[in-house]
Amino acid sequence: MLGGMDSISIRMSGRRALMKSISGTHNAVYRVSGGRIGGRIKGLPVLLLITRGRRSGKSRTIPLLYIREGDAMVVVGSNGGSDYVPAWWLNLRANPDAEVEIGRERTPVTARKAYPAERARLWPEFTAHFSGYAEYAKRAAREIPVVMLEPRRYGVTGAPTVPDRTARRRP
Repeated sequence: MLGGMDSISIRMSGRRALMKSISGTHNAVYRVSGGRIGGRIKGLPVLLLITRGRRSGKSRTIPLLYIREGDAMVVVGSNGGSDYVPAWWLNLRANPDAEVEIGRERTPVTARKAYPAERARLWPEFTAHFSGYAEYAKRAAREIPVVMLEPRRYGVTGAPTVPDRTARRRP
């Protein structure tokens, strides 16, 4: 034991620091390139999910693979097959309002866990593109959540937060 930390804690701390560094670099490159670089991995598109920290209140951004389901973006809380739930999912459970950045466009969304029938239909789409998800599911001692990110049409004030593309423009 080193200063109250055992070897597992040290490994987990190191893994988190490495992932945080990789995510930060990916986010910066993605944003500078408008998603042209880092916008696809393993045949799936990548979005940046912006949540609010459940304890800190700070803005948190994480790159995630996603698929489309109608207007919704669908992501997976695999955390690399870890038994630990990803922090972004804990943040969304505490406050489901978030933002999604795809390319240079930001969209306010509300998150929810996929219903069992949705999960059963959507999970194979993820594993077809990235077999690592199936391996993660075998390794993890928890069900890996499939999360629906549904665009918010109206904010607290009732004013549209997503542009109404059906509205006519003035001449």
